[in-house]
Amino acid sequence: MRAVITGADGFVGRHLRSHLELHGDEVLGIDRECDVTDLQSISTVISSFEPDAIYHLAALTHVGDSWDRPEEFSRVNVEGTRNILTSAASLERPAKVLFVSTADVYGVVTESDLPLQEDRVASPANPYSQSKLAAEMLCKEVASSQEVVIARPFNHIGPGQSTQFVIPALISRLLNAATSGTMEIPVGDLSTRRDFCDVRDVVKAYRSLIEHGKRGEVYNIASGSDVAIKDIAEQLVLLLAPNVKLVVDKKLLRPIEIPVMRGSYEKIHAATNWKPSISMETSLRDAISVLRSISPKNL
Repeated sequence: MRAVITGADGFVGRHLRSHLELHGDEVLGIDRECDVTDLQSISTVISSFEPDAIYHLAALTHVGDSWDRPEEFSRVNVEGTRNILTSAASLERPAKVLFVSTADVYGVVTESDLPLQEDRVASPANPYSQSKLAAEMLCKEVASSQEVVIARPFNHIGPGQSTQFVIPALISRLLNAATSGTMEIPVGDLSTRRDFCDVRDVVKAYRSLIEHGKRGEVYNIASGSDVAIKDIAEQLVLLLAPNVKLVVDKKLLRPIEIPVMRGSYEKIHAATNWKPSISMETSLRDAISVLRSISPKNL
């Protein structure tokens, strides 16, 4: 299979490329050298490769940043998706598109709503998830004439994730504290509960959806369980820096926080036989291993 990955140099993109190549796929990775908001540029690159599949990962994804730059998030995440769909449709032999959305589109939910299933009405609570839902709507609009599938991944974890995100941020700060003697680390809201999948399971799900996902359908990619960020943080403290105290910093709190998220993976399992297989312990161990190898000045 010939596959294009947008956002190929990102955390998930790198793992996806490795997974596809392991299965014998010929991969063209596209990242910052080709702006997805430039239709002519992206269309030229895609048409010259003639892919069978396009994995559209390129996006602005940091929820906190989206509050400060909502217009930019909309431009990249919505218009960029429109350009990918247009480029795919213009090929002589149309490519199947996997659009990577987010479980954040479900919005603020309560324990009684869980596990979240794909037929739940979306109610995004931040500019990032609003832009992703708008992009989903574009995909559904063209699904009658194009092969496009929508993935809604829940939280990711695993080796190589940016320290902009909560788990690698905690790991890197604790590693630094262990060497510097720092006794306190500022943190955001640790009371939230999240559904984590290892990135290596996530990319397996993406390929399975290209192979077996149905046109116009939405699929959760979830573990089916949730864990408190506080529990992970305490585990990391004991493991990496037992004397460190975690102190809530109001500047790290988001304007709106979703207290709990847990998804059902029944639909994707029924369609593709995919289910998560990598444990939280393995994910944390491998993430720590990668961050230990980075010089503290680069953390």
